[in-house]
Amino acid sequence: MQLSLPPKVTNRAFERLAEINAEGSARALRIAVEGGGCSGFQYDIKLEDAPDADDLVLEQDGQKVLIDKVSLPFLENAVIDFTQELIGARFVIENPNATSSCGCGTSFSI
Repeated sequence: MQLSLPPKVTNRAFERLAEINAEGSARALRIAVEGGGCSGFQYDIKLEDAPDADDLVLEQDGQKVLIDKVSLPFLENAVIDFTQELIGARFVIENPNATSSCGCGTSFSI
């Protein structure tokens, strides 16, 4: 049985968030899990100005990643990363809880 841990954010993801915020904003990256998508659940990744009172805040060098308490159980032991490929650059989530996912990488099932 794997120990339940909060998600981990890679240095690369924090560095990309710092690049985004270098333009003068100080926004946090929100990672949420919602019902829907082609596999049952989907990730909602967006920038927000401030955390909610019950958010888990993962912080490094002043950069913040926010996860709400409803999404947190779906993201246990996950890794939040940033990737740059020929098809584009994006934040990605490697989720060990997902039993399957779709080709777009934003939808999964448990």
